Amino acid sequence: MRARALFAPLIVGVSALVLWELFVRVGRVAPFVLPAPSAIAKEFTRSFDVIVRTGAASGLNVLTGLVLGTVLALAAALLASRFGLLGEVSAPVVAAANALPIIALAPILNNMFESTSSIPRRAIVALVVFFPVFLNTLRGLREVDPTHTELMDSYAAGPWAFNRKVRLPGALPFFFTGLRQAASLGVIAAVVSEYFGGLQNGLGSRITAAASNTAYPRAWAFVVGACALGLLFYAAALLLERLATPWKRTSSS
Repeated sequence: MRARALFAPLIVGVSALVLWELFVRVGRVAPFVLPAPSAIAKEFTRSFDVIVRTGAASGLNVLTGLVLGTVLALAAALLASRFGLLGEVSAPVVAAANALPIIALAPILNNMFESTSSIPRRAIVALVVFFPVFLNTLRGLREVDPTHTELMDSYAAGPWAFNRKVRLPGALPFFFTGLRQAASLGVIAAVVSEYFGGLQNGLGSRITAAASNTAYPRAWAFVVGACALGLLFYAAALLLERLATPWKRTSSS
């Protein structure tokens, strides 16, 4: 089963790349429309050092914003689940704020800080991360088995003990669902926010620079680097989930 789970996506991915290459070569598609995978791979190899360096800069912004947004989301979810009125008010407000586009926030925040500051990008990542983590964690904190509530009441457990023993462990699967979403969204937010000025040390700025110079295979090579960065953060979120919820592995096996 594990070999099948590994080889099936690999075969599909390789087949898609082969079809892509054939489509570009046989159809004589212009590079500015769609470069061939071979051309992108060549540019990726040539620019590997730059991709790693700019990916590290973007990754640091993602990591900082991800940690900050997650901590704030957890604190807000605990408060919203503790006080019913706050939960009823905050959920729709957060859902509405989630509709704010990155392309509208990035220029505004860039103008609020110095051009050499990374704060705007990290703030955007934190903001984007906050929504899925908050909403999923709040849902998990609310879905408490009444039997567990009655048992903790019989022991005269206080709010802190109830949260630590019942609410938080029960909300972990919901929290990690939000964290997996946030890990991918955080990378997108960091890269897109780099399109609008500020420090030119990330993947987003290299994508726009290569595209403006009609170096389209190079731009796609940096896009591949951004995809690899997103997969790295998603894999890290999966690993954290496996470490924090070992009972899920034993129950599934």
